[in-house]
Amino acid sequence: MIPIHELLNRIRWDPAFGRGRFVIGYFDRVAGGIVRVPLAELFFETDDRFDFHLVDDQGATHAIPLHRIKEVYRDGELIWHREH
Repeated sequence: MIPIHELLNRIRWDPAFGRGRFVIGYFDRVAGGIVRVPLAELFFETDDRFDFHLVDDQGATHAIPLHRIKEVYRDGELIWHREH
């Protein structure tokens, strides 16, 4: 299994691979389980290699550590996972 930051870089920089619809599943401590979010709804700070950011339904921005990513789907197919 490749590290999550390498997979995210491949999605970002490999035009052929990155054409799919990607969904990230991360462990949410408040929800107590996996939350799946389309990759297109997340943003990554240029100099931050440890977190991604997402805006919730109330408009608040949250920084989520990359180590909490547990699943990555491409076009509905699980392509990467880490034990929960």
